[in-house]
Amino acid sequence: MESMGRKRAYNWYISLVAASCMVLYGYDASVYNALQNSDHWKAYFNHLDTEMVGAVNTAYTVGAIVSGFFFGGPVADYFGRRVGMAAGCIFVIMATFMQAFAPQGNIGCFIAGRVFIGIGQGLALTAGPIYIGELAPPHIRGKIMTFWQMFYSVGSFIAYWVSYACGQHLDSLGEWDWKMVVIFQLLMPILILAQVFFIPETPRWYIKHGAKFDKARNSLRRVRETEQDVEDELLAIREAVEFENEAISGSYAALWKDRSVRKRMYLALIINAGQQITGQGTLNTYSSIVYKKIFTSSSQINLINALNATFGILFTLSCAPIVDRFGRKPLLIVGAIGMAICMVIVAAVETETPTLPNKAKSEPVGISIVFLLFLFAFFYKPSWGATVWIWTSEVFSMNVRAQAVGMASQTQNVANAIVQQFFPTFLNNCGFYAFYMFAGINVLLALFVWWFIPETKKVALEEIDVLFGGSNHVEKGGDLLGVEDAHHTTVGADRAGSIDNKAAADHVQEVKV
Repeated sequence: MESMGRKRAYNWYISLVAASCMVLYGYDASVYNALQNSDHWKAYFNHLDTEMVGAVNTAYTVGAIVSGFFFGGPVADYFGRRVGMAAGCIFVIMATFMQAFAPQGNIGCFIAGRVFIGIGQGLALTAGPIYIGELAPPHIRGKIMTFWQMFYSVGSFIAYWVSYACGQHLDSLGEWDWKMVVIFQLLMPILILAQVFFIPETPRWYIKHGAKFDKARNSLRRVRETEQDVEDELLAIREAVEFENEAISGSYAALWKDRSVRKRMYLALIINAGQQITGQGTLNTYSSIVYKKIFTSSSQINLINALNATFGILFTLSCAPIVDRFGRKPLLIVGAIGMAICMVIVAAVETETPTLPNKAKSEPVGISIVFLLFLFAFFYKPSWGATVWIWTSEVFSMNVRAQAVGMASQTQNVANAIVQQFFPTFLNNCGFYAFYMFAGINVLLALFVWWFIPETKKVALEEIDVLFGGSNHVEKGGDLLGVEDAHHTTVGADRAGSIDNKAAADHVQEVKV
């Protein structure tokens, strides 16, 4: 078991600052769900029909898709990963005020706020995982990225417990029962802004933009244990960037022209879209509507949502000790199969049991369904929740990483927008038979991973291209630099940039700038 030294602890700290961007996503996805359980919010906006309920949610995804596809990558690439995270936080702060203080009945202003939050999260959710992936050592990269998804659950945790607390004081709060829930969204972006410019920029960005080797070296010194570790990794990054600058493009066109990158892009788009059509995205946005078909008490529904978010944190943390031990692929397969089984049983229990005169289910049936949906989250959180982000953040080379991660992650919102727009009407017309659809999707996702997704655990970022039939950027860059033995970051190494040949280590002294 590795010791937690001062620099390793600092590596965890800066990674958790970046991972806090995911709290923005988790809070926003959950806050709209919570608002749908507030009678004051419904009355404030004149009781929206199911199509408009879906449209309000879709507005967020439109902003996130546009931002993630077209702005997240360029901002993170040209201005830095830290600027990308900070810009996203600023948009979220502005949007929070737009939503909380929208004029009564003016759903357009509320929707505009949702679009702005989507834009902000498109920026932050592109830069955050790239930052973590580029500074975390390979052998703990999976563990650290687990906290990226875990912080989504933290966002849900805050939103649902604030909603539950406000729901206990409806008479005294009035319409502030939902405004308080919205305003609490300011908490995390303010905390991120207070820290983000005090953490180091990634060495890969410094080298890629202006060959700032001294700044890159100083960044690495803050998170690597020895000077040898620093110089080894600096040389590996330089070799990879040298090859990428000489041989391949860093534009969006490279995502489709390079066969190896194109293959990764297809795979990343599919599993990121798959993450949102497992059923979890729908449950997180519309669980209040789902539970209203089982329970009649709004307070009870708020409590169930809050408990679900609480357990979500624990379920996600279970990924940390196993993702780098068993790998990404087994987690995705087991998770998909488990989710499919849960969805089949949930649909069967609800549709095959009698409904009481008050249009609710009996208490035992209700408890069974809640347990099964919690079990669904148990399978989802460490697998398609956390592992999809881990895999996506580590499979792309430096020249296209920002653009690719931004586009792939926002495919989640493309899928989300499609499903979330029709799901309220689908659920209203078909009831829990809709969950059979999610069961089938999860089976297909398990088969897809089995056949097409390669394992990436503990592979150095600069050498991951070889898994997809591409060139080894370190070896090719080493050839350009004249390094005698460029292949010094071995696949599966216990630390980034481990040197097999001392000549390569010595050579770094010649390329210092």
